[in-house]
Amino acid sequence: MPKISVVVVNFNGKRFLDDCLLSLAAQTYRDYEVIVVDNASQDGSVEHIRSRFPWARIVANKVNLGSTGGNNSGIRAASGEFIVTLNNDTRVEKDFLELLIGPMSDQSIGICGSKMVYPDGRINSTGLCLSRSGASWDRGASEDDRGQYNRQEEIFGACAGAALFRSKMLHEIGLFDQDFFIFMEDIDLTLRARYAGWRCVYVPGAIAHHLHGATAGVGSDLAIYYGNRNIMWLPAKNYPLPFLIASLPWILGRNLMVLPYYALKGKGRVVLKAKWDGLMGLPGMLAKRKTIIRKVPWSEVRRYISTWASSRRA
Repeated sequence: MPKISVVVVNFNGKRFLDDCLLSLAAQTYRDYEVIVVDNASQDGSVEHIRSRFPWARIVANKVNLGSTGGNNSGIRAASGEFIVTLNNDTRVEKDFLELLIGPMSDQSIGICGSKMVYPDGRINSTGLCLSRSGASWDRGASEDDRGQYNRQEEIFGACAGAALFRSKMLHEIGLFDQDFFIFMEDIDLTLRARYAGWRCVYVPGAIAHHLHGATAGVGSDLAIYYGNRNIMWLPAKNYPLPFLIASLPWILGRNLMVLPYYALKGKGRVVLKAKWDGLMGLPGMLAKRKTIIRKVPWSEVRRYISTWASSRRA
């Protein structure tokens, strides 16, 4: 039975930790460890974990490193052959780990994704989707769960809010890109995994109940800033040059059309700063292209990328 390391990143989320950690304590799969990475919380989270959940290992960061740096801190401290990244505002079913690791007997699979659902039972995510503009979205987001996503199948990628990764894969392709801080880091990692020839499988029986946006806040300045900055960086870093150039109408159109949209919502200054910082960061992202391991033809990755986006995450 291979060991699983479950990494839970927390930032001022003490109110969520009981549900999350109690659900992990009840798992039917027994060979696992839980690592809670605290990103310099000020709400007593660390003390609460130490007193209530002494079996959970704590990695206490001195500053907030976001979901990217937080997950990377936990992965570096992990000893498992497999890594589960889990949002602190989730509650998983008791067979979550047991079902999620099942397909990993296939050595070509690097990622397994779960079915993430909202508290009202609607679907949060059954996998990641990507458009050529760089916009990403969760497959099935906000749909009523009528069993339409109950088939185990290969998908493009999995939402890192509740997913399992092969440690061997992460050591090969690298961890989450900490420059992204939050949002779209799982899409970036998915593209790197796909380039390296790793597959991703969706496991519908592995269910995670997710409050969604409880830490960053849905529609908050934080979410708007990082979502709109990172959408510029993702294609610049990951798309092959011919496809990047051919996709410029979609990329430019997507980035320009959001300016009046957010201005009308009173968020014009936030989105303008995001786009400016995105532009300033483009040289660094372009330089990272040379670090990407490319083992499979672009056509193998391209078939997962849509022309248009819907139900966008960013």
